[in-house]
Amino acid sequence: MPARAGSALRGALAAAGRFLWRAVQWIQRLVVRRWRTSLQFRTVLTTLVIASIAVIGVGGYLAGQISNGLFKERLAQAQGESSRGSSQVQESFSNASLSDQPRVSTFVKDTLKLLEVGGTDDNRKYLMVKIPKQDSTLTVSSVGSIGITSAIIPDELRQAVQGDRPGQYWQSIELPTGTSGMHPAVVIGSQVELLNTNYELYMIYDLNSAQLTLNYIQSVLWLAGAILLVLIGAIAWYVTRMVVQPVSEAAAVSEKLAAGRLEERIPVVGEDEMARLATSFNKMATSLQDQINALATLSEMQQRFVSDVSHELRTPLTTVRMAAEVLYDARDDFDPINKRSSELLFHQVERFELLLADLLEISRFDAGVADLDVESLDIFSVIHSVIDGATPVAEANHSALSVVTRLRNHKCIVEMDARRIDRILRNLVLNALEHSEGSPVKIFVSADESAVAIAVRDYGIGMSPDALEHVFDRFWRADPARARTTGGSGLGLSIAMEDARLHSGWLEAWGAPGEGACFRLTLPRTRRGELAHSPVPLPPDGGAAAASRNLYTGPIMINTGSFGVVGALGAINPAAATGSNSAAGNGGATYGDHSSGDSSRAES
Repeated sequence: MPARAGSALRGALAAAGRFLWRAVQWIQRLVVRRWRTSLQFRTVLTTLVIASIAVIGVGGYLAGQISNGLFKERLAQAQGESSRGSSQVQESFSNASLSDQPRVSTFVKDTLKLLEVGGTDDNRKYLMVKIPKQDSTLTVSSVGSIGITSAIIPDELRQAVQGDRPGQYWQSIELPTGTSGMHPAVVIGSQVELLNTNYELYMIYDLNSAQLTLNYIQSVLWLAGAILLVLIGAIAWYVTRMVVQPVSEAAAVSEKLAAGRLEERIPVVGEDEMARLATSFNKMATSLQDQINALATLSEMQQRFVSDVSHELRTPLTTVRMAAEVLYDARDDFDPINKRSSELLFHQVERFELLLADLLEISRFDAGVADLDVESLDIFSVIHSVIDGATPVAEANHSALSVVTRLRNHKCIVEMDARRIDRILRNLVLNALEHSEGSPVKIFVSADESAVAIAVRDYGIGMSPDALEHVFDRFWRADPARARTTGGSGLGLSIAMEDARLHSGWLEAWGAPGEGACFRLTLPRTRRGELAHSPVPLPPDGGAAAASRNLYTGPIMINTGSFGVVGALGAINPAAATGSNSAAGNGGATYGDHSSGDSSRAES
């Protein structure tokens, strides 16, 4: 039973310790959070810390000065009383005429008894001790007040009193008082002579009354310091609140304005600087509201105009397309000039139709009516479809198209809108093939529990830093004068970016002149998921063009009818597959190569 009770007690103590530790940690986190988020808290706490240092310093200095003053005053008083007392004792001893030992002892006790009641507040004790190594018949070894023995006299003081130089010597001691503990005291010693025998005469002065006075003064000082700190803290809190509260109101109103509540204003009170600040802020908010409303109206008009124009153009465009198809089908019956004109008309009408479709899609994004048709699908099925559609372009550009992945079974289920993801990947792959200049184009695929990433990498002309800043802008092209064999309106990457945002995903670009470019699409695997990293680095192979072109050591076998491995493939160089990417959250990895497409490559 005692052992069980002890174990229970230790468990309770351990639980209490853990509770206290958690409470301390919670308070620490609360203070740190308040320090970071509250200007008023920082100001008040800093003021209290500085004021505490000042109060402790000043209070300590005052307490020390008062203590030294009281001690010096009491010591001077004790030295005066001791000098008079020792002179009276010496005068009595000098006039004494004693012949036997009993009378000597009685005379000494009676004479010294007068010292005990002669001091201030009757708090003086005495002790007389014979100096050693003296030969005399009529002597007294030791006489003192009750409880006073030579043991309380410091050896240094006794040696000084026993010396050859006459005078008074003093030293601070702790005086035992029985049940009351130890009292501060000062002992003053001098020599007296009786019947040709030298004695040490000590007078002990209890300083407890002075210590009590000092303790009272110190307690008053510290209490006054604590009250002063509270007052300083209250004043600092009040003053900072007068300044911080309007700033907090301004911050709250600013957040509401940023959230779209443009009618919010700061209440104006008084005519001081804060009132003028609030008035200026309200004028600025009104001006911004007017400008934003004007811009919103203009943007709405532009969106409506684009949408209306796009819809209105569909009917005549359909008619023109039908006429162009008729002329195109009958082009063999025309002379060469009309035949070329019919071909140009047919292709330009086709491009115009694609531009119109892109404008309609952009207008839906701008109007905020674009939505997702989400379903759980295998991302590789979308990649398969994109590769099948891009194979003719790869053949025309003499580029090998391949997939690089480390996922087993080539399967990754993602909640997505397959049509939009297909449009994003198709745009990225066709752009990569167009700019690859005959170099391979690789699609890197990887996933983890929360995200899936597809990176499309080419090793063509690459992109400059300036191009990277504008690559997702509408109607922007890196080189507008460059001849184009494929491509469209210049809206493809803008639409791809909007499609990625609808999925709460990322679409990022990397490029370097002469090293090619890489576009990485990162998607959450679930509709409500949030991205914190990307499973594929950007670029996935470290960005070295030379190393990237040597990833494959064997022939690339491509199958245009199915997705998967249909031949022996070379291994990836681990050094070339190692890269760094801050957004990805992981380094490069060794991927297995899986190719799809057509293995035949025409020579340029």
